[in-house]
Formats: sequence, structure tokens, C-alpha cells
Amino acid sequence: MTRIFFFLTGFALMVIGFSFIILYLNLLTIGYNFNFYVNFITRRIECYYAIIGFIIVLLTIIIKGDKKHELHL
Repeated sequence: MTRIFFFLTGFALMVIGFSFIILYLNLLTIGYNFNFYVNFITRRIECYYAIIGFIIVLLTIIIKGDKKHELHL
């Protein structure tokens, strides 16, 4: 149950982070260059949510759970 909670939390953080990264792509349309865009999103805390969420999701997939809920036939 906790793995599902962490997976959904990580997924929600990824959605929030990537939506802000896509939202900040509008800076390119008003004349800023790509270097300024990358520098800008690396300094924004809400863009770090995408990285943190990706790490949480990756850990919930990779780390194996306990075997007490396994079915022995």
C-alpha cells in the first residue's frame, strides 16, 4: 500500500514539474534564447519537482517489496 502511495505521489510531482517546464517554454516565444530558458528553469523550485518525482517513481519500481503478501501454491 505504501508503494502505491509513493508511486502516485511521485507521479503527481512529475506532472506538476513537467507542466511548469512546458509552461515556461513560453519564454522562448517572447524572444529569450534557449540558454536563458535552461538557466531559468534550473533556478525554479517547481521545476525540481519533476526530477524528485521521477526519482521517487523510479525507486518504487526498482526496490522490491517484502514477500509476506506472496502467494505460495
